[in-house]
Amino acid sequence: MPELPEMENYKRLLQERLAGRVITGVQVEREKSINVPPALFERSLIGTSVQRMERRAKHLLFHLSSSQVLVLHLMLGGILFLGTAEEKPERTVQVTLSFEALRLYFIGLRLGYLHLYGEREAEAFLSKLGPEPMEPEFTAGRFAGLLRQHKGALKSVLVDQSVMSGIGNCYSDEICFEAGLLPSRRCQQLSEEELERLFHAMRHVLSEATRYGGYMDMPLFPGDRLTGGYDSRCKVYDREGEPCVRCGRLLERSDVSSKKSFCCLNCQR
Repeated sequence: MPELPEMENYKRLLQERLAGRVITGVQVEREKSINVPPALFERSLIGTSVQRMERRAKHLLFHLSSSQVLVLHLMLGGILFLGTAEEKPERTVQVTLSFEALRLYFIGLRLGYLHLYGEREAEAFLSKLGPEPMEPEFTAGRFAGLLRQHKGALKSVLVDQSVMSGIGNCYSDEICFEAGLLPSRRCQQLSEEELERLFHAMRHVLSEATRYGGYMDMPLFPGDRLTGGYDSRCKVYDREGEPCVRCGRLLERSDVSSKKSFCCLNCQR
């Protein structure tokens, strides 16, 4: 599932390519992927332009000239592709937005969605999300205070979107490895030094993953050499049986609160 770095990468790349462009066509192949009747969805979008892109947690927001907002959550299996009809990948598309010959394909939205809201509706919809972990005002002290409030396992709390927004299965494991902590550790048992280390590990991992385009396996557009660049840099996630980059011991899968989790039982404590 795309997490903060993947959606931040999409946001930046789409901002460069779509800002100011007018939506000239809309095609909905799956009604369940949207929240209003297809005819209304089409009428509301055609003729409007994308003013700016925003990311909130794992959501991507398209702010339109009509003061409405498209809220996208890709969920598991969802991806985006921007190109012409001839360049479209052989994948099932649920929604297509056309910008003359250029088209934005929303692919794999079986669990995900593309909802249309007014600005206040969008704010209300996203209001239950926790703070953004990369915002400057989200300090180490605030981070520690949030984690101390929870008795659960570290991984479970890191992926809880009401605690902090944007972190999922992949980056929770990478953050724990960077900090040298087991994902199964209980938050209230962490020392001040461990919480400080965890905070800086989180900032480092999310920043580096965003810089390298996240771990998505398909380019956003033809010639895109950034998207997916972090996949080969993941140190533990989905690498069960591979040697640890620090100590050489084989990495293990050890599920935490029914969530798959990967770690090094030698390097992480």
